[in-house]
Amino acid sequence: MTQKIVIAGSGFAGFWAAVSAMRAVALAGKEQSVEVTMVSPTPNVTIRPRLYEAVLENMSPDISAQLAAIGVRHLAGLVEQIDGENKTLVVESTEGKKLQLAYDRLVVATGSKLFVPAVAGFAEHGFNVDTLQSAQRLDAHLKALATQPDTPARNTVVVVGGGLTGLESAAEMPMRLRAILGNQVDIRVVIVDTAAEVGAGMGAEPAVVIRQALEECGVESRAGVRVTGIDAGSVTLSSGERIATDTVILAAGVRAHPLVEQIPGERDSAGRIVGDAFLHAPAMDGVFVTGDTVKAATDELGNHNLMTCQHAMSLGRVAGHNAAAELLGLPLHPYSQPKYVTCLDLGPWGALYTEGWDRQVRFTREEGKKIKQEINTQWIYPPAADRQALFAVANPDYVIVP
Repeated sequence: MTQKIVIAGSGFAGFWAAVSAMRAVALAGKEQSVEVTMVSPTPNVTIRPRLYEAVLENMSPDISAQLAAIGVRHLAGLVEQIDGENKTLVVESTEGKKLQLAYDRLVVATGSKLFVPAVAGFAEHGFNVDTLQSAQRLDAHLKALATQPDTPARNTVVVVGGGLTGLESAAEMPMRLRAILGNQVDIRVVIVDTAAEVGAGMGAEPAVVIRQALEECGVESRAGVRVTGIDAGSVTLSSGERIATDTVILAAGVRAHPLVEQIPGERDSAGRIVGDAFLHAPAMDGVFVTGDTVKAATDELGNHNLMTCQHAMSLGRVAGHNAAAELLGLPLHPYSQPKYVTCLDLGPWGALYTEGWDRQVRFTREEGKKIKQEINTQWIYPPAADRQALFAVANPDYVIVP
């Protein structure tokens, strides 16, 4: 009887889970007895870390050819329900049909969604770059500003959130606005961060560099405050300041996909399941959690994965391999990713590249920018649709950071 591995999600973790699982099956010579199915609305990997950019080309590469090359089936739909007792899923297909799908091992790689604070106006008037559709909506809005009267509100963008996405969006924005509105316009970009200092979450040394870069890019900072209200033409801060703006971009972090709520077990403040060393969901038999749905130790020093593609790609490889290994009776591979780097795009200033969990600054400005561009355009994209080439970089201990 055919055994079934189902991968829920086709992002960075889901894609590499599928490739890694199929690699293990192929190496064991069991392709006729183990089936791997990926479930997602479309067979695409959205390059989410780049959605802050002005040019939104090739941001969701089609992986149909890659899946076909390795023998992974794609089912167009969304996993709606997990029945852990009977090992079945309810999938709503993109045609609106309800399907039941059995599994022997399930890998949950459904990613995360933007966190929207309970503040009046965010849902109605806010923009974000969490999905390609959202980024395209923001892009259309920004371009349409050129047809509006020249007012302070039109010419001002407020970015809410001082994490990586917020910083990258803010640093890029002055140049992006000038390209649309013209150099003669008095452009204003403001980043709002609840931290005592903008960039503080990156550590003391990087924060100094970040603030210098933002200043050179022409970005104003509002630290130690939060947004208390948004309407059609302004944003109000907890300090009492009101900033006239037609564009508010929300970048206040993400939370694990709601599907994870159906999996019992310990979870962290972002809603992620605390997984074991092999990325099992400990309280649901036959289920692995990976990417942004899991919190797992990266080393023996107390560090854990962040909700980034850097970690998702390795987590996916490990979860996919282990799902197959359990069915094949092979040893499981413990997740380990001790090396951690950060590369932060800071617009025309360049980029900041750090190494280690203490984020020691290694490269800045143009040197950092070259690394960032290589990461964004090469390292994180799916390889060509060649079976051997895909399997060659799908082993569970492969990492993209050399």
